[in-house]
Amino acid sequence: MPGCLQDYIILKTTVAVGLGRSKQPVEKIDLKKQLAGLYNPPKTPVMVEVPQFNFIMVDGKGDPNTSEEYQNAMQVLYSLSYTLKFMAKKVLEKDYTVMVLEGLWWAENMDDFLEGNKSNWLWTAMIMQPDFITREHYEATLSEVKKKKPNPSLGKARFEAFREGPSAQIMYIGPYSAEGPTIAALHEFIDRGGMKPRGKHHEIYLGDPRKADPAKLRTAIRQPVEKA
Repeated sequence: MPGCLQDYIILKTTVAVGLGRSKQPVEKIDLKKQLAGLYNPPKTPVMVEVPQFNFIMVDGKGDPNTSEEYQNAMQVLYSLSYTLKFMAKKVLEKDYTVMVLEGLWWAENMDDFLEGNKSNWLWTAMIMQPDFITREHYEATLSEVKKKKPNPSLGKARFEAFREGPSAQIMYIGPYSAEGPTIAALHEFIDRGGMKPRGKHHEIYLGDPRKADPAKLRTAIRQPVEKA
């Protein structure tokens, strides 16, 4: 749904190496590859079981294409996520690829959502964190980022466990503005299976709109479900 993601500042750091001894290279963890069943769905709808994961989340409202609040949320998510990554490599001796941006979308009046009245859209922007990143790590990182890179959305950020359970999902390829038929196909699949939507519309942004042709952008679309 976001029409563009701004270039975000990736915080730089120097990883200290213990004096007088050599260390083996740290293997980089790629959660997106490890969780391919959840983060690389086929282009036809499938059912998945989504377990609990930890996320950094920021809530907001408004058009993601024009909202300053949304852009601030992006900066906060990436600043916190990269600072945690560097901390993990230095302190925990663990390295990993920062996960992709995800979004939950809804509206108080669902007609606004269905009709594309984006100024009334509600959203939760979020990035998953590895299971070895704890709330204590997050709180320490939040304090550090508040000092080094103040942002009005830092006060809205939170570290939260999130589980979706049974869900239907599908891969969409193309510009965010043309997702409608794919979302409709997903909901038809849900209906045919004797299920109904539960929870919020979930999108996982696997492409980089700063670099990719909009026609080739990849978005995993997920909808938690329950029996009708």
